[in-house]
Amino acid sequence: MKRSASRIRSAVIPSGCEGFRISRCAPNDTREQHVPLLVIVVVTLLLIIPSLAVGAESLLKIRVGFPSLAFSYMPFYVAQEKGFFKKHGLESEYIQMRTPIQPQAVVAGNINYFTSVSTGISAAVAGLPLVIVLNFCDGSPWILVTNKDINKPQDLIGKTVAISGIRTSPWYMLQAALKKWEIAEKDVSMITTGGTSDSFLALTTNRVVGTVLTPPFDDKAVSLGYKKFMFLGDLADIPYVGLVASQAEVKNNREPTRRTIAALFDAVAWLRANRAESSKMIVDKFKVNQAEAENTYATLIKLLNKDGRLNPKVARGYLDLLRQERPIPADFDVQKVVDFSMLPQGR
Repeated sequence: MKRSASRIRSAVIPSGCEGFRISRCAPNDTREQHVPLLVIVVVTLLLIIPSLAVGAESLLKIRVGFPSLAFSYMPFYVAQEKGFFKKHGLESEYIQMRTPIQPQAVVAGNINYFTSVSTGISAAVAGLPLVIVLNFCDGSPWILVTNKDINKPQDLIGKTVAISGIRTSPWYMLQAALKKWEIAEKDVSMITTGGTSDSFLALTTNRVVGTVLTPPFDDKAVSLGYKKFMFLGDLADIPYVGLVASQAEVKNNREPTRRTIAALFDAVAWLRANRAESSKMIVDKFKVNQAEAENTYATLIKLLNKDGRLNPKVARGYLDLLRQERPIPADFDVQKVVDFSMLPQGR
């Protein structure tokens, strides 16, 4: 007992705990058993709590703008829900906002990133200080879905079609389809919805006769009695989904941007390696059946590229498309608005 008491007397009492007095006790005094335990608990808490606080403070917060729920954002959903952002020291917040206001929101610092590569290039060409730092896909899965009364392109004349926004990918794809069908743009009315999920709602509430959708909304519409009228994704070279930041963000917060990209690469790798769990996520998130989810998953994996870079052919094709509506120098180099130096090594 003497050795035990000696060790207790030599214990260091943390600052703020001076009220706990430790002294030699009689052999049958039960306080000798309780006081050391109390000290151990207090010291342990004082050691653990600061480390937990430091861990929480070390997470860097990022804010990403999205127009609506869409399967193409699955890498972002996975990165958040499976802990890949936290793995790289980030805390993510997703902000829903219409695509046209996202570039200004990034430049103003209201959000750190947005996801539409085509919108990013268009805004950068117009003069906004934006840069594309990641591109997930080399193609796009847009498809025109209509009610069953639309049997030929001319049936759209005098009718209304929903798109997510003017000069968004669905808008450009529909323009390309009308041109192919030799139908004047003025002959088909369009309403903007803000996002793919809202376009789906416009169709299924019969506000429009057709809309431009991506999986799983196309299969979901078919299950409700609508039909896939035409695949539009190959009618124009339009970049799809990635990560767009301001030049200031890349210059001043390069490390958080690098971490964000790394987390998204981890999410893409997880998607490729976990078909069953990915499909379940699609079922839960989009409220579709298993078959629809598996079709969506297959489409997503087919679209995702392996290096995170923008295909030069797609970039040039998109610039040619933009030139039809605004003056862009023939020698404009798209490399001026991309920065892939933060991609994981070897990409």
